[in-house]
Amino acid sequence: MEISLLLEYGWVLIVLIFLEGLLSADNALVLAIMAKHLPENQQKKAINIGLLLAFIFRIGAIFIISFLFHVWQVQAIGAAYLIFIALKHLLKRNKNKEMRGKSYALTVTQIALADIAFAIDSILAAVALVIALPDTPMFQIGGMDGAKFIVIILGAIAGLIVIRFAAGYFVRILTKRPSLETAAMLIVGWVGVKLLMHTLAHQALHIISHEFVEGPIWNTIFWAVMLLIAIGGWFLSKEKK
Repeated sequence: MEISLLLEYGWVLIVLIFLEGLLSADNALVLAIMAKHLPENQQKKAINIGLLLAFIFRIGAIFIISFLFHVWQVQAIGAAYLIFIALKHLLKRNKNKEMRGKSYALTVTQIALADIAFAIDSILAAVALVIALPDTPMFQIGGMDGAKFIVIILGAIAGLIVIRFAAGYFVRILTKRPSLETAAMLIVGWVGVKLLMHTLAHQALHIISHEFVEGPIWNTIFWAVMLLIAIGGWFLSKEKK
């Protein structure tokens, strides 16, 4: 591979890792909330097993990435699931009692399902970055250029590493400030809205302009609301004594 091609792929990989880190912060919040009710010795195990299952999904999804990229129903399911778990958490009464009654296996399953939903957004972002790269003389995997496949794999691994360590940090924060869960689930629902916007902008539906969803106005609105929820949730939450 030529030096210029290596530099181009290397730059995209750095950008992708940074992007995966940003996208993984939301995922880490969900994992922290779902694992928080478990005993401390089971929290890490639940997150690790859930992430392993989700990683297997991501690897498999990369093989059919062109299918996932063009089918709006897959994006719609991911958006609906994220919005559903946010609303369910925010509207449910006696949620703390119910969460304590959940089994370890059920928690692991929910963690994996949540990470699968987030993985849709992550995979689409990776494809958007990698698809424009020039093809290389490397092997083909699942109909994809081998170099592009490797870049997406490395980005997915980096994202999961960020999720793993950030989730442990968020568990400690949520234990000290339980009311932050409300802000966290608002963020989850807002990310679901983001994925819904991408679904509505899909070329098969074209309900919303694709240029608007990818443009600076919507992106500014999205990150501004995300920041407001995070800052507001922090200052409005009280530290548990």
